[in-house]
Amino acid sequence: MRLVLGILFLIVTIVAAISVFRQLKLKNYFALGFSGLTVLAFGFFSIATIICELTAAPFCSS
Repeated sequence: MRLVLGILFLIVTIVAAISVFRQLKLKNYFALGFSGLTVLAFGFFSIATIICELTAAPFCSS
């Protein structure tokens, strides 16, 4: 079930990354900041969740 959560986080990360490029093109720096923070936060948690589900990494708690 947590793998589905990781995949959903990854989808949000991809959409936010697309938004980063659109906001750069439009020169909307306020939205660019929020999009960038979203990519960093959701990207980290999606990768960490997927790694924890597929491996027995030492930073994962069961």
